Amino acid sequence: MSAPSAPSAASTPQEPQKSQKTQASQGPHGKPKVSEREARQVAEAAREQGWRKPSFAKEMFLGRFRLDLIHPHPVPAPEDVRRGEEFLARLRTFCETRIDGALIERDARIPDEVLNGLKELGALGMKIDVKYGGLGLTQVYYNKALVLVGSASPAVGALLSAHQSIGVPQPLKIFGTQEQKELFLPRLARTDISAFLLTEPDVGSDPARLATTAVPDGDAYVLDGVKLWTTNGVVADLLVVMARVPEEEGRKGGITAFVVEADSPGITVEHRNAFMGLRGLENGVTRFHRVCVPAANRIGPEGAGLKIALTTLNTGRLSLPAMCVGAGKWCLKIAREWSSAREQWGKPVARHEAVTAKISFIAATTFALEAVVDLSSQMADEDRNDIRIEAALAKLYGSEMAWLMADELVQIRGGRGFETADSLAARGERAVPAEQMLRDLRINRIFEGSTEIMHLLIAREAVDAHLAVAGDIIDPDKSLQDKARAGAQAGKFYARWLPKLVAGPGQLPGSYAAFHPSGHPDLSSHLRYVERTARKLARSTFYAMSRWQGRMETKQGFLGRIVDIGAELFAMSAACVRAEMLRANGDHGREAYQLADVFCKQARIRVEELFTRLWSNTDDLDHRVVDGVLSGTYAWLEEGIVDPSGEGPWIADATPGPSPRENVHRPIR
Repeated sequence: MSAPSAPSAASTPQEPQKSQKTQASQGPHGKPKVSEREARQVAEAAREQGWRKPSFAKEMFLGRFRLDLIHPHPVPAPEDVRRGEEFLARLRTFCETRIDGALIERDARIPDEVLNGLKELGALGMKIDVKYGGLGLTQVYYNKALVLVGSASPAVGALLSAHQSIGVPQPLKIFGTQEQKELFLPRLARTDISAFLLTEPDVGSDPARLATTAVPDGDAYVLDGVKLWTTNGVVADLLVVMARVPEEEGRKGGITAFVVEADSPGITVEHRNAFMGLRGLENGVTRFHRVCVPAANRIGPEGAGLKIALTTLNTGRLSLPAMCVGAGKWCLKIAREWSSAREQWGKPVARHEAVTAKISFIAATTFALEAVVDLSSQMADEDRNDIRIEAALAKLYGSEMAWLMADELVQIRGGRGFETADSLAARGERAVPAEQMLRDLRINRIFEGSTEIMHLLIAREAVDAHLAVAGDIIDPDKSLQDKARAGAQAGKFYARWLPKLVAGPGQLPGSYAAFHPSGHPDLSSHLRYVERTARKLARSTFYAMSRWQGRMETKQGFLGRIVDIGAELFAMSAACVRAEMLRANGDHGREAYQLADVFCKQARIRVEELFTRLWSNTDDLDHRVVDGVLSGTYAWLEEGIVDPSGEGPWIADATPGPSPRENVHRPIR
């Protein structure tokens, strides 16, 4: 459920992997003891270091608005459209006739016949090449399929996404050997469900402390450890497992990825987890006790596991915001229908300004979010740009905005929004699962990297150019000679870069005139705003780095706001480019321009507020309050309640060893 850690925004690039030395230092239950710096070095070593292709978002964070990288909007090839649309038609029929979302919610389980039907349909192999028995869909149509399935049942959408976006197929596609692809991909395309196992009971987004081990034993490895929140793990046939290979003479070791048969001796699914939402999710706790895995099942070299995981997520993250698009579309449909039928004080509630603002927000944001996902997905298909930041922004923005849209829908529905669909139906009203939508969407702000981790991951990439030239200046381990050399290098870079942040096309009234066609709202003014604001964002980032230097990594509130501004600017750009594409194609162009215009105006208000909060906030005061909370200074404030929490440790013991529990693994046949 969680993603690998993001490096700190002030980590220096290409640092040595000192963290491998930490394996000799063990904490409780055999977990590696690592310092904060060593943990960051592990994450830093895992990230992709170079930028071999252009990146719209990277340039934007540097104050350069490269509209040419996203406009004209890229479009799929006709053959990809034909195959994609044909599959979507079959999938829609299946969703309408075979998937009962209400039943899945009530039983907290996806029926076996639904999963077997998806297998027959080929849905397990949407992204797998046709030569391995898959459908070979593009990222664009894979996402459209998830929008459709997720609207029928978010739990089914999550299962398909976990299987193909972060499960075995994607890492094999990028890093697997030809033999591995031929062995596993045909199974994964038609019959076998996969899961991704990284998180542990005491290890989340800090993988340096990963405790599951893979000890070499001849031509195999022996796995021991416990994995938590294994999405699809309860029903999976194949697993991607991240485990630590010990470092020894002649062996690099480190966190390594393996394909593991889920029915291997020594694997026990000890528990199926239950959550506030996504009740049909087959998510569990999996224990490995002396599980033998052939060396031929290792993906990539030893020590490359985190890099494989992060690279997989570069495009894999797009599946989650795709399903958020589907949620937005549903919220808009229900808001429109309900607010037209429900009357208050002599007119439909939609005509009251307080509700009007909510509906407008849902409509405009759904348009923009679809623009972000489609643009990022098409760029992923074309493979001309590096979209690691764009995909991360789409995940961050989509998960946050979808939650807000669902919350607004519940408010529009009033008491009915809080009432369950079953209760509504039992008393004779339409069974609208608004409260379920809110519960189901909540996990997206945590899935595949929490909002807080995404802020740090994106911030690290956004300041990469600065660290590449000036990182040694703030690195406490660098010598004075290294710092002096870095200072000279940085001086040359900033002498060229800073003057370009003073003026640009955003200050010229005629810029981007193509986005102001006759009879349509003026989107060119919004693009000029994006250009000006990108330069302002870059200046703010540079000022903060100059002010805090090595302490920049501790300014997570500031970095989060910088990233949120960038997310709004990216969404504004995508919305404008999509509106112009639709206008040029004669496809609801006027309406698209209207939605893009109102979205940009709403986004600009949010951006200005975020800029104010860069420098006017309570961050320092918050630290002092937390010091008091942790020391017990405010414990008196907790008096007068009864704590309904049960007994037990905060974190379950995950000491390696045989499982004392029944195996609840339930493969689908």
